[in-house]
Amino acid sequence: MTQTQPVSRRSPAPSLPRKSRQRGVDTRAGYTFLLPWMLGFFALTAGPMIASLYLSFTNYNLFEPPKWIGLDNYLSLFQDERFMQSVGVTVSYVVFGTPLKLAAALAVAMLLNSKRKGQGFYRSAFYAPSLIGASVSIAIVWKAMFGDAGPVDQGLSFFGINLGGWVGNPSMTMPMFVLLTVWQFGAPMVIFLAGLKQIPGELYEAASMDGAGPIRKFFNITWPMLSPVIFFNLLMETIHAFQIFNSAYIISNGEGGPAGSTLFYTLYLYLRGFSDFRMGYASAMAWLLLIVVGILTLIIFRTSKSWVHYSGDSK
Repeated sequence: MTQTQPVSRRSPAPSLPRKSRQRGVDTRAGYTFLLPWMLGFFALTAGPMIASLYLSFTNYNLFEPPKWIGLDNYLSLFQDERFMQSVGVTVSYVVFGTPLKLAAALAVAMLLNSKRKGQGFYRSAFYAPSLIGASVSIAIVWKAMFGDAGPVDQGLSFFGINLGGWVGNPSMTMPMFVLLTVWQFGAPMVIFLAGLKQIPGELYEAASMDGAGPIRKFFNITWPMLSPVIFFNLLMETIHAFQIFNSAYIISNGEGGPAGSTLFYTLYLYLRGFSDFRMGYASAMAWLLLIVVGILTLIIFRTSKSWVHYSGDSK
């Protein structure tokens, strides 16, 4: 008898596991949803940044093609007296305005942390200036309040203090801007209040049993437990302070006066770019500001290791 040879059949190609196919579908769906953001990032953020970096090495006036001049714009900055004046004005504003703003925010947050009648109303009232503080209308109102014969001038004159209008007094413009930024403490206040809610009340009860007073409780309990929130607010408010523009432009009529006392860095950058049409020079100023803010951010992060305490930290 003849034996029939078994017919060899080709085994079907192994199909992709179901999880792998699903993972591929999810990946494509994720990139699809990310596509609008990615287009916006490259077209509206990364692209203009690369263009400004190139322009910072050129002489460009918006009407003629940019001409490559190398580091001339950056070298000219430190020979520009008005540039150095704008640096001094901005640094003074950051050094005095940021700590006072954070101190006011923390003080009010501690007052609002305790349960009292009308607590919701007070929180909303203190937060409201942060919603409208950077608007043009508030800058106009602030200028009218501190101008000649304004409400502030009249109120101080009633007590025998005759300072005149703060807007036209070079020695009083910086206190005016510091008061404006302190008045807008609502945003860091809300963050401080959220951090205070996370501190266990048992710590304060144990400290009271040991005879600790309010000051000792603050430095031994509140400050260490709240240090991550303080670090966050300090970082964000420092960066925000370097970006002041709207109020400086409105109050000084876009000129930085009187005597350059309101010539903030961003205002001078605007004047160089859109009044003098020196876009290459303005781009160099913008990138120098970015570098300085980045260095300050790095310093804050490095120094935070000695005073910021996180939960479960062994320090």
